[in-house]
Amino acid sequence: MQLPDFRLETHFATWEFKAEFHMTASDAEAMALDDLLAMATDDERAAFSTMWLGYTETWGGPELRRAISSTHTSISEDQVLAFAGASEGIFAANNVLLEPDSHAIVVTPNYQSHETLPLALCEATGVPLDPANGWSLDIDRVAAAIRPNTRLVTINFPHNPTGAILPLERYDALIELCRHHGIYILHDEIFNGLGPTGTEHLPLIADVYERGLSLNVTSKAYGLPGLRVGWIACQDRDVLERMERFKHYLSICNSGPSEQLAVIALRNREQIIARNCAIVDENLPKWDTFFASHPDLFEWNRPDGSCMGFPRYLGGDVEQFCTSLVEESGVLLLPSTIYRSELSEPVTDRFRLGYGRRGLDDGLAAMTAHIAKSGAARNSRSRS
Repeated sequence: MQLPDFRLETHFATWEFKAEFHMTASDAEAMALDDLLAMATDDERAAFSTMWLGYTETWGGPELRRAISSTHTSISEDQVLAFAGASEGIFAANNVLLEPDSHAIVVTPNYQSHETLPLALCEATGVPLDPANGWSLDIDRVAAAIRPNTRLVTINFPHNPTGAILPLERYDALIELCRHHGIYILHDEIFNGLGPTGTEHLPLIADVYERGLSLNVTSKAYGLPGLRVGWIACQDRDVLERMERFKHYLSICNSGPSEQLAVIALRNREQIIARNCAIVDENLPKWDTFFASHPDLFEWNRPDGSCMGFPRYLGGDVEQFCTSLVEESGVLLLPSTIYRSELSEPVTDRFRLGYGRRGLDDGLAAMTAHIAKSGAARNSRSRS
């Protein structure tokens, strides 16, 4: 399999740990190990400190799978397969479900591997989300894209990078459409639960559709990317067994300490996600104020959920804007060129921002100063 350069990860490899102000993070504020262990029971802390550092089960430990199944309404621990992060789950699901004569449908824009993996395996069709309609999905366009060999539809709500959430009636319509044609739905649900107060999230796909694959991870809504624990839940045991065998060629099994810590996080899910949503509630109005102060440069629509937004830049070349911002002022954003698609018209005038981490004020101040400096420089050039 030949895969193209992963643009987002390459960009982060260059800037994520170099830029002073990481203003485009898609994860919630991480916590220290001590803070997570403080949520554990005495028995859980003892189990962690005395655990045997051997191999773990390829499926994931029973405690982990039970904890994951408890986040669902209709899934048992036997319908859960753990992975080393969400990306491994994406890789396994596509390779198991798709064959050279298959066809896949993906929404665009999207996290790159949701598109490049289907394209590396078979034919694929992109269905773009509509920015004029709150980045919603046109179910009729999905229906028109279906072929006799369509095997998989991949969606992602809350959506990366826009934060959009599909209206429930469209979600139900998509499920019924795929049920009628016998198509699997891979739903990237890694931001489920995260958003401003009052956010209404969709039901997890594995709970409501017999061919639904719920992809999740501790990295985003939980704010624990250092654990590298992801999973797929699915009612179709045969698909899970095939992915488990495919995993033998990948990580084989997860880190034991990470699984133990993930169990603690999952058992304290409500507390952790409430903490992270409170940070979103604190940060999101700050972005509202920032954009209200620069109506000539930006077009801003509040996201539905997650901790990301995808505003429009009205000041010219968005890639040049983001490059000068990080190189001159240390403010890291993701230009929409990172999200370009082989399957849909490119989005060329937006950038991804984040608001799930603490410390937003300093980054906003640096961004404001950069804009003022750039504006003064432009005015000086125009006068000369």
